[in-house]
Amino acid sequence: MSLTSANARVSSAFAALAVYLRPSVLVVILLGFSSGLPLALTGTTLSVWMTEAGVNLATIGLFSLVGLPYTLKFLWAPIVDALDVPVLSRWLGRRRGWLLATQIVLAFAILFLGIQNPASAPFAVALGAVIVATVSATQDIVVDAFRVERLDTSEQAAGMAGYVAAYRIGMLVSGAGVIAIVAALEVYGVPRAQVWTWGYVAAALFMGVGIAATFLAREPEAQVRHDGDTATREGSPLKRVVATAVGAFSEFLSRDQAVTILLFVLLYKFCDALAGVLTAPFVISIGFDKATYAAIVKGVGLAAALLGGFAGGALARAYPLVTCLWIGGILQMTSNLAFSAQALIGVNVPALTATVVVENFTGAIGTVIFVAYLSALCGARAHTATQYALLTALTAVGRTFLASGGGYIAEATGWALFFVITVIAGIPGLILLAWLQARGHFKSLAKKDAVAEQPAG
Repeated sequence: MSLTSANARVSSAFAALAVYLRPSVLVVILLGFSSGLPLALTGTTLSVWMTEAGVNLATIGLFSLVGLPYTLKFLWAPIVDALDVPVLSRWLGRRRGWLLATQIVLAFAILFLGIQNPASAPFAVALGAVIVATVSATQDIVVDAFRVERLDTSEQAAGMAGYVAAYRIGMLVSGAGVIAIVAALEVYGVPRAQVWTWGYVAAALFMGVGIAATFLAREPEAQVRHDGDTATREGSPLKRVVATAVGAFSEFLSRDQAVTILLFVLLYKFCDALAGVLTAPFVISIGFDKATYAAIVKGVGLAAALLGGFAGGALARAYPLVTCLWIGGILQMTSNLAFSAQALIGVNVPALTATVVVENFTGAIGTVIFVAYLSALCGARAHTATQYALLTALTAVGRTFLASGGGYIAEATGWALFFVITVIAGIPGLILLAWLQARGHFKSLAKKDAVAEQPAG
């Protein structure tokens, strides 16, 4: 009996791992890398570049506003849902056509940003960053739609965990990876005025991963599952776009507690966003060199992020969604205290290593759980891609509008107190979580998921 039980556990574990090797899941994982890659190029990496160029903290904080397209992407998500890309969509299908178009444009936009100078041409840098963010946000819309449409029910959990892990790797490559490349080029004598350009050239080349995934992918068979009705498939392009937008937004806003849900989505990860905008400048400004920071993030930070992602997936399978959200919310708040401790400790590599591990592990757990919640909100309803874009756009508000004043706060309070303030900033999200839980929001989601999983007939 014991041997049989052991064999069953081994078989179950093998089946759980084998799903990650399915072609559709592997493609989604590669696309997750492609989605995560551009984010740091207009965020952490750009802020380190600007810090080194002598740009002041207040300006660096304001530069978080270049992420505005991630906030507004729901405005043009119906275009992606309703229309084809000329030539490419006829060749590859609607989703793959949009994927290839955004990936090619994104590579060239990254190159444009990389040839600018933050000290002498801040407006050109801002323009390049906005272009990268806009095209990147469009790629995210398409990848989310592709993931929802292409993966079947048995692949969704693995696809979500793999996508989030790969997204984190993409961010690490364009963050710590590019910073490490820049540091290495300096060691080999490349002029300081050129090193950041070559770092961004390397990032543009990494977009080849997403392009390869697009060619390896199969076009989803049922693109109309979120188009809903005839109005979204017939008529002029403008009518199709309007019908898609109206249907998606009206359906969501008609739900119980719709406004509270949107506020919760906006504020749940605000404490993470407020701290994240200035994490890299904090590490550099207290005395660490960028090579040390990049090495720690790329090494132990990457391992912690991967472990955290799969830990989040395990939590999502083992506990109710609301329990997971409480765990993720508390972890992401308290983890910011590690930065306060680092500010008091100063330049200490073991302490920085511990801080990076805490940040990446808890951040990955929270991200997987939050993606699971956003996916549950969209469920199997019509207009999934547009609604998902709306929800993820709201999360971007935290790292654009709400977090844009972080530099001013840090200058006024000092680093140790600043990160304590970011902890306090997480409290409103937990209050809204308690409100939604008390009003049966999560029980309602569970019931809808159970109905959606029942076989037809």
